[in-house]
Amino acid sequence: MEALIWIGAAVSLCGLGGLIACIVMAMKAKSAGLGDDALRARLKQIVTLNFAALMVSALGLMAVVAGIMLG
Repeated sequence: MEALIWIGAAVSLCGLGGLIACIVMAMKAKSAGLGDDALRARLKQIVTLNFAALMVSALGLMAVVAGIMLG
């Protein structure tokens, strides 16, 4: 079950990387000087990616917890 812990940690770190990428993309979009509608559309796409990264991170943490409980 140790492998499940390490795999879960790696998946969770990938999700964390996605969350950091979303933060960077949102900061770039805000500093780009886009119009209100264009900025809103860009942030809508970033929010979708943010939810996906959050889900990947949560799945990784669930794998870690499962590995700990089974081990």
